Parts: sequence; structure tokens; C-alpha cells
Amino acid sequence: MLPSLDTISAIATPPGEGGIGIVRVSGTQAMQIARQLFTPLPERVQSHRIYVGTIADPETGERIDRALLLTFLAPHSYTGEDVVEFSCHGGMVLLRRVLRLTLQHGARLAQPGEFTLRAFVNGRLDLAQAEAVADLVRARTETAQRLAMRQHEGELSRAIHALREQLLHLLASVEAHLDFSEDIGELDYHRLREQLRSLIARGEQLLATARYGRLTREGAMVVIAGRPNVGKSSLLNALLGEERAIVTDIPGTTRDVIKESIQVHGIPVQLWDTAGLRDTEDVVERFGVERTQRSLRNADVVLFVLSAPEGITDEDRHLLASLPPERTVLVWNKCDLLAESDLSALREQSVREYASPALAISALTGWNLPQLIEYLAERLLGSDWLTPEGAVITNERHQIALQQALTSLQQAMESTEVALPAELISVDLRGALDAVGLITGETATEDIVARIFSDFCIGK
Repeated sequence: MLPSLDTISAIATPPGEGGIGIVRVSGTQAMQIARQLFTPLPERVQSHRIYVGTIADPETGERIDRALLLTFLAPHSYTGEDVVEFSCHGGMVLLRRVLRLTLQHGARLAQPGEFTLRAFVNGRLDLAQAEAVADLVRARTETAQRLAMRQHEGELSRAIHALREQLLHLLASVEAHLDFSEDIGELDYHRLREQLRSLIARGEQLLATARYGRLTREGAMVVIAGRPNVGKSSLLNALLGEERAIVTDIPGTTRDVIKESIQVHGIPVQLWDTAGLRDTEDVVERFGVERTQRSLRNADVVLFVLSAPEGITDEDRHLLASLPPERTVLVWNKCDLLAESDLSALREQSVREYASPALAISALTGWNLPQLIEYLAERLLGSDWLTPEGAVITNERHQIALQQALTSLQQAMESTEVALPAELISVDLRGALDAVGLITGETATEDIVARIFSDFCIGK
């Protein structure tokens, strides 16, 4: 789906009413279309200027809106082409009329992401920077927005280009020994291993940011589970700071999954308050329990809630046995009803039976909830959950490509250890080079590019 040389147009602002709505046009006929629809314009339009005037239908002379026209001349525009933006009053009927006029006078409707695709094809952005545009639009937290902006400004691209340059230098050195071995001598395997070790270390350091980046971009799923009436819904309400779920003393009050969102150190977290896990004859409640069990399989973290006054029951033990221990956090609730000595005994029991510490809280009073949030951040991100310095991998596509590159580099390293011929080492280095190039687009196929931009919104 590489763009043709025609002119495209689309509404660039979200549907609905607003103070301003924008119709964007890009291509060789953009300025001609602007002259047909917008007056007054000077004979020589300048780039990066705002003109005040009227949009009118050139066929009938009907005045449609008082508007602003923004002009950007190639190659110094977002797409690298001539671009004009009609900044109108933000009503959908009005914007659709302006869009229709641009289509009637030489433009066609843009495909999803086609403006940014043209920016990529025309060298205004590389592929990683282009993908960051979609991430900026979809960011759900300020942390995600900041990471997307850093990627859009080229932070990841610079790190990838540095790796690529080092790889190119290494490949050139190895292949020189294929053609000029008599002049430059035999391949120095020891020196090559040191260079490969340095490359692998840099790649692994970048890859280590992927979990933080993925969670910041995509979010995490945290399921609140446990048997009925241990305070799961009370915990959800306490974490949200509002009465979202109904809370009663009647077991089985929550019969379906309730989903709400919070932020945990910049990570968008979807909390699932689930039906109490138990055998039941109630058809509706049984459906809720089945949904709970499905959600547990997909959860990043399970907060398993226990009632501190009751201690661990046989039913708790049975339920815990079915949960993945590496993703399960024990949470003692209703601790405001116990003395400190009793809490200490519960903590010791948790360590003794499950080799894992448990968190003591009170959803009713809010006691220890901040500690629960901190512990949740650590479970999601590891002990070092502060924002990584420098480039961050936020996209699964980038992560897979970097893993492929590291695999090829490891294979090259193994080849040097047994002194395999330079031809074989060269193959692995080229594989690493191709994988790295997928991230910024140098080696991305047309199918990959089309798939990436098809996920964009129209008008971007």
C-alpha cells in the first residue's frame, strides 16, 4: 500500500462537536484545491503561514464557513508534500461539506494512516517514529505519552541506528577478509568476539526495557479474586476511591466481572473485581464464576484476597492451589479487626505455607493501601520499576526484531569460538542487520509497512 502521487484529504479531528475541526489535504494539488475553496489568498502562498478567510463552494458561490487556512510547502511539511489544513468550526455537518468539496476538486479520501505513511516514504520519519504517532494518540497515561513523544523525536531510532552502524562496521570487516585475506591477514577471532560481546550487551540492555515499555503502552490486567465475602469489591472501591461495586454481607453479591482502570506509577492497570470462587447452584452466579476462572488465566497479577479474622480456610487453600504462584499476591483484608500480634501470626503462616509474604490491609479504612500499590508496581515491573533512562522498547514488533538480531549475534559468537569460516559468520551478521532494520524500516517489506499503517486512524 505504498502511496501514489495523488492528493489525499480527510477530517483530522475526532467525530462530534468541538470548537475547531480540521480537514487536512496533502499532495501535488493541495494548493490548487485551497485556491478553489478558500479566499482571499495571495498570489504567492508562503509556507508555515495562517490565512484568515472564507470557505465557499466554487460552483454555487455559497459561503460555507469563516475559517483559517494553514499552509505547509514541500518538503518542509509533515508528509514531505504540499499540505493545507482548513481549520473550521467543529461541527460534523460542516466538516463533511468541506471534505466533500476537497474530494470534488481533485483529492481522494485518505486511507487510515496515509498521511503518516507518506511522511515515512518521503523520509520525514522512520518506521519507529511513525509508529510513535499512533502511540501518542492512544496513550492512556502521561508516562505513556512521554515515552511515545521520546520515540517520536527519535530516541529509539538513534539507539537502533547506533547498533546498525556498529553491525555494518563489523560486517564490512569480516567480509573484507573474504576478498583480501592475503593483504590484511587472517580473521582475528578474539577481537571479533570482543566486538560481538559489546554489541550483544548493548542489545540486551535495550531489550531489558521491553517489559516496562509494553506495560506502559498496553497496560496490565490485575484480577481481584478469592472466595465470597472476603472484601474483594471493597478493595476495588478503595483502590478506585469511589463506590463502584455493590458491597453487602451477603456472599455472592458480585455475580459478574466488574472492570475499572487506575494508574500504578504510570502503568494503565485494568482492575477486574470478580465473582467469589465457589461451587454454586445459582445459574447466574455460576456464569460469573466461570468468567472469573477465565480472567485468572490471562491476568498479569492476581490479588488473592483473604479474610484476616477467619484466617486461611480449606476453601482458600483449594483455590490457591489452582493459581500460578509467580503471578499471585496474597492480600489479608479486614486487618483493622485484628491486633498486631494476630497480624504477625498471619504473616508467619503465609511464609510458612506458601513461601511468600502477604500484604496486610484494610479496604474499609484504607490502611496499608499505598504499600499495596507499591508492591503491585514491583510485581508488574520488577524491583527496578523507575522509568528507564534512554531508549525504551514499547512495541512488541520491535521486541521480536531485537530478539531475532540478538539470536543471530549469539550464533555468530558461537561460530567464532570454534573458528568457523568468515562466510558463515557473515551470514549471521547479515541476519542481525536485517532484523535491526525492521525496527526503523530499512528492511521492512511493503506488507509489514501496510499492516502497521492500516492500524492508524483516518486523518493521521
